[in-house]
Amino acid sequence: MKAAIVESVGKVVVGEVPDPTPGPRDVVVEVAACGLCGTDLHIRQGEFAPTLPVVPGHEFAGTIAAVGSAVTEVRTGDRVAVDPSLHCHECRYCRAGRGNLCERWAAIGVTTAGGAAQYALAPVANCVPLPDHVRTQDAALIEPLSCAVRGYDVLNSRLGSHVLIYGSGTMGLMMLELAKRTGAASVDVVDLNPDRLETARRLGVSASAAGPDELDRPQGWDVVVDATGNAAAIQDGLGRVAKAGTFLQFGVSDYATRVTIDPYRIYNQEITITGSMAVLHSYERAAELFAGGVLDPDVFISDRLPLDAYPQALDQFASGVGRKIVVVP
Repeated sequence: MKAAIVESVGKVVVGEVPDPTPGPRDVVVEVAACGLCGTDLHIRQGEFAPTLPVVPGHEFAGTIAAVGSAVTEVRTGDRVAVDPSLHCHECRYCRAGRGNLCERWAAIGVTTAGGAAQYALAPVANCVPLPDHVRTQDAALIEPLSCAVRGYDVLNSRLGSHVLIYGSGTMGLMMLELAKRTGAASVDVVDLNPDRLETARRLGVSASAAGPDELDRPQGWDVVVDATGNAAAIQDGLGRVAKAGTFLQFGVSDYATRVTIDPYRIYNQEITITGSMAVLHSYERAAELFAGGVLDPDVFISDRLPLDAYPQALDQFASGVGRKIVVVP
């Protein structure tokens, strides 16, 4: 079958790989669409994936093409979205219900072959059926939405909070939509990309600007979310948190990224700094929210490109052009 392959650090090609074969409790999914995200850039840089080559793609949905001998929950022809999480269910963190921190953490499209291919292998337990009204190609958005849902689980955001989001790419916009749903008093977004800010305005942001100095909240924001992974944005955001507020590191930074903190201010103003890692008990809820219309796929997906264009799509994503880019095998 045809697949995108991260062959070595910095080198991505489209070529032929063996078709997947299901184990007893696995299914083979004929991929309808696979989204690109920052994790794919990190894999290209040689981060996250323990070994290369690997077929990337952890945001995907499609139609079941084959099932293992012990699979009874689904059958060929069913349409599903796939949670990429592969937890060991044995380590300390898995036993404590924190599988996203698994000591043997793995994920489809990161540590094993993923959905940037014509077919992908997945455990049946990771498959969530799609209702009739949800387009299969759109359902690639469920995985990033599940990460955003996890982010709001970590925040425990109170009603009436004032929220500031750094970044109006796909993830920042998803955090915007969830903030509105969770009763924020205001949601402000900052981004250096004017096209992306325009999308935030289209979705109903309270205020938007190239930087927080252009916004009127001298006391700071109750919740500050970094959805960029950029050191300058993170550093600035840490200084924008109001007293008793929370800073959420949601964007994925390079391993080498460093910022400084002010320990006395954290102590004296009771500021919380926290993070949100991937998916945890949030994929099914994201699927239900998606089916209920929490996101407009035609707003969030800016480009639908053929699988052959995967290397170019990754370059486009890295340049900040567009919103969610999906490849369609």
